[in-house]
This record gives sequence, C-alpha cells and structure tokens, in this order.
Amino acid sequence: MDRTTVNPWTWSVDMGYNQGEIVSGATRTLYCSGQAAMSGEGKPQHAGDMAAQLALTIDNLEAVLGEAGMSLANLVRLNVYTTDVDGLFEHYGLLASRLGAAGVAPTTTMLGVARLAVPDLMVELEGTAVA
Repeated sequence: MDRTTVNPWTWSVDMGYNQGEIVSGATRTLYCSGQAAMSGEGKPQHAGDMAAQLALTIDNLEAVLGEAGMSLANLVRLNVYTTDVDGLFEHYGLLASRLGAAGVAPTTTMLGVARLAVPDLMVELEGTAVA
C-alpha cells in the first residue's frame, strides 16, 4: 500500500494533519480531513453565516479532491458535522445541488455537535473518495 499526502494549503501540516491522504492499491482512495469555512491561510470565515460557511466548506472539500485528481463525483462517503442541525437544514440544498450536479449521492451521516475545533465554525464536511 502506498500513501500520499494531499495538501493544497500548508497551514494544517503545522497542526499535525493533512488535508487528505491517498491510499493506493487496487483502487485509489482519498480520505479527506474535515473541511470547514477556512481561508487558504487557515483563518475561519463567515462567522454567523451558515449559507456562506457551507458554500466555502464545499469549495474546500472540492479543492482537496481536485488536488488528488478527483472531484465530488468520486465521493463515496460524506460525514457532516454541524453545531446547528436546523440551521444547516435550511441551507442543505446548497450541498444537495452541488452533489446532484456531480451526479453523486454518497453515503452520508449528519451529526449535531456542541462545537467544532474553531469556535466560529458551524459546519464541517469529511469525505472519502475513490477513483
């Protein structure tokens, strides 16, 4: 088995994790770290705005997938963590439409949590993709 790190940004390496990891064998599998509304410099964005956070979070997940030569179409698993389930459901169409446009409906779990790693963040997406 070969493992290759995927880091479109370097700030996470200083925090002890990679944005993604490719595991090669019979197929290529990418395990994506949880993505949130963070800038390329690792700064939280859009405090208090669930729609804007969700949109940037999806963009960041796509960036990790893209760096690995994949896209949302390669997602086979998506974990969704949020500090406000009801608030996320109000804007869930953003995520559903992006996945639908990619022609994918990955297995998904949504969990309401007390907080995420950075206090102003309200949503985090963690994915597994194969190619």
